[in-house]
Amino acid sequence: MRFASLIATTAIAAALSLSTSAHAEGQIRIAQQFGIGYLILDVVQDQKLIEKYGKQQGIDIKVEWNSISGATAMNEALLAGALDVVSAGVPPMLTLWDRTRGRQNVKAIASLGSMPNYLLSNNPKVRTLQDLSDKDRIAVPAAGVGYQSRTLQIETARVFGKADYKRFDNISVSLPHPDATVALISGGSEINTHFSSPPFQYQALENKNVHKVLSSYDILGGPATFNVLYTTQKFHDDNPKTYKAFYNALVEAAQFIRANKAKAADTFIRVQKSKLSPEFVRKIVEDPEIDFTVSPQRSYVYADKLHDIGVLKNRAASWKDYFFEEAYAQPGS
Repeated sequence: MRFASLIATTAIAAALSLSTSAHAEGQIRIAQQFGIGYLILDVVQDQKLIEKYGKQQGIDIKVEWNSISGATAMNEALLAGALDVVSAGVPPMLTLWDRTRGRQNVKAIASLGSMPNYLLSNNPKVRTLQDLSDKDRIAVPAAGVGYQSRTLQIETARVFGKADYKRFDNISVSLPHPDATVALISGGSEINTHFSSPPFQYQALENKNVHKVLSSYDILGGPATFNVLYTTQKFHDDNPKTYKAFYNALVEAAQFIRANKAKAADTFIRVQKSKLSPEFVRKIVEDPEIDFTVSPQRSYVYADKLHDIGVLKNRAASWKDYFFEEAYAQPGS
């Protein structure tokens, strides 16, 4: 079952009250956000790969798919027990890892791929971070705490100093990528800047009034993991067969995408009911900057920098500190 809905913070409590108890082995509730950054999950869902690997272990796995916008809603749902696996950028996962150590012990399961996120603007005066003013408004999925905001904070700390890393939080607005893209392209609203992600950033850049200010790859020093999947220690330990089936499904889906990029693009359109043209989506999937892999890349840059500016209390020794051990079979950083 798939719910294409945006869950506002004020409505989360009601939604979570429907189901707060942990599921037994053989059931998994997964939530993803919007965009091509979740293509691995689209393939897993479309090909019923979790069910496939479950049957290989002698269990029938019931899979529930949910769509939620924003890391805040994801994290609250996971901690409330309404979801088993959630997805968001590396920073929101690290925040939960940091805050739940010794309790729920939230850790990452796998990467969903490395892809750049672009800071875009339709304000011709905004060419660098120094050009942003109180008159500008930056759209991000989760203001102050999400992947885009944390990435911006790291760069802001580098440019303006660690004490001023929240400099742009007060002009950031929480808005799902699809809505922010429409606002940026149409103009005329308070939103004139958007820290975007694929495919939305490419869609926006087709408009002559929109330009790129900065790439996350510039900030992180090269290709880096965008989204990750994560869960609690309890779900990991109590559901070994389900967890193994899920991880194996992710690995197969990543392999399928690399070997069948055109078919993978069609899967994205079908599963996410996208109105984008197949040619446009295939161009994104084939972009050499994008790598659909379960192996984390440069995730430790976030762990190191976010600890340095005080967002994380605990310092990770390596990426393995905040990933479950199944991921160790893959290379990582």
